[in-house]
This record gives sequence, C-alpha cells and structure tokens, in this order.
Amino acid sequence: MLSKFIQQLRKKHNLTQEFLASKIGVSRPTYMQIEQGERDLTITEAQKLADIFGIPFDIFLQGKEGAKVIIEVKGGKKQAKKEEPEIRISVPQEKVDKFRQILLYVLKKVGGKPNVGMTVLYKLLYFIDFDYYEKYENQLMGLVYLKNHHGPTPRLFEDLIGDMTQKGDVEIVKSKFYQYPQTKYLVNPAIGPDLSILNGKEQEHIDWELQRLSDLTASQLTDLSHKDVPWISAENGKPLDYESVFYRTPETSVREYDDTDED
Repeated sequence: MLSKFIQQLRKKHNLTQEFLASKIGVSRPTYMQIEQGERDLTITEAQKLADIFGIPFDIFLQGKEGAKVIIEVKGGKKQAKKEEPEIRISVPQEKVDKFRQILLYVLKKVGGKPNVGMTVLYKLLYFIDFDYYEKYENQLMGLVYLKNHHGPTPRLFEDLIGDMTQKGDVEIVKSKFYQYPQTKYLVNPAIGPDLSILNGKEQEHIDWELQRLSDLTASQLTDLSHKDVPWISAENGKPLDYESVFYRTPETSVREYDDTDED
C-alpha cells in the first residue's frame, strides 16, 4: 500500500510529517491523511515525494525503492542482501579499507561539529572524491555516488558504517540541528585512522576540503552539490559520472586550467 510505503520512507530518512507536508504544499493534517490512506496523492504531490526520496516516479508509484545496489567486495563478503531489480557494483577490498580509514579520519576531525550530520558527511565525501578527480585525474576513494533529491549519496556508506557500528568503532546518535532531525556519527576515542593508506597529496587534499566546507550547513552543501555538473547530468537514482567534472562551471570547479589543458 502506497501510504504505508511513504510512511516507511519518511521514518527511514528521519523526516518529519511537517517537513514533507511543506515540501509537497499541503498542511500537516492533510499529509497525515495521506499516510493513513484516507487521501490519495495528486500526480504533482507524488512526483515531489519521489524526488525527495530519490526514487524514479514509476517505481515510487509501485511502492518500491527501485533498483537495489548489490555491493560485492572482492576478497570479502557481500555487503548487501540480494533483491530484484538490482545494480551490481564490484568493490575491491582495498577500496573498502581505504574508505574506512578516510571516514575515520574525517569523523575524527569534523564529526563533532554541530552541523556535521549524515547529509553534511555525504557531501564532504562527494566533494573530496570528485574534486580530487578533477584536480589530479585520479581517484582518491572512487566511491559510487547515486543521484537523489538531497544530492549525491555514497552507496558503500550505509554498509560500512553499519559494520563499524557493530564493531564499536562508531556510535550513531540521533539528534536535531535547529528544527531538523540529524544523524551523527561519533568515533570511539580509542580508535584512530591508519593514515599509511594516504599519500601526502591525498591527505593535504582532504584537509583542504574539510577546511573550506565542513562549517557549511546541510542546506548550503546540498545547494552547492545541486549546482555541480556531475549531479545535474545524472539521472535520478543512477550513478554520477566522474568524467563530468571536466565540464564544471567556474562556480564549482577547483582546478586551475591553463592553455595546456585539453578542452
């Protein structure tokens, strides 16, 4: 039933009824009727909700979240259960290990800031990855990011943070930042990142990104990511293309191009 599906999505994304009501242009009592199955969605309202949750419209109307991403770690076990339909992504074990250490490093440095919740963290990881690729034409973490309404979403994050939580490396804290719900990730003080996996250029780049972006709010970072060509050019629910960074506008480009760079 679509009403139950919407309710499940809202809770999964830690959103309030009041927030979603404002986004689709109805009152909270009216929105409550939608979740209770007492009022049907209009086409416009359904499209807005599908965009918010990052689900293709036709899949949303079926009460499904769409293609399930299957993360396969080479040399390790699968990181997600198989469902249909699916997008299969093969991830080398060394990439998972590198992401784990970088995530610990980022959380140690800025995770305690009041503005840094899940949404801000997603955007920091995105800009770390895509800016590095634009600058050096090599991947740093090289994560797969999918396009959703709130901006790029790193697909490996959910599985990795779940594993780190189970091991006691990270604690998940539900809170609020002003009136908005927030999910924070606090690192066990006894745990430290292994920076041997980073070269000097990579660590310098991460520090530079954190210095310039980590004080921005989730809304500011979302707006910035929505102006970026990789997000603009991707289809909803589909991976962002790293190569599209070379078509960025000056507003989001971080590379100093000169006459020797190819157009």
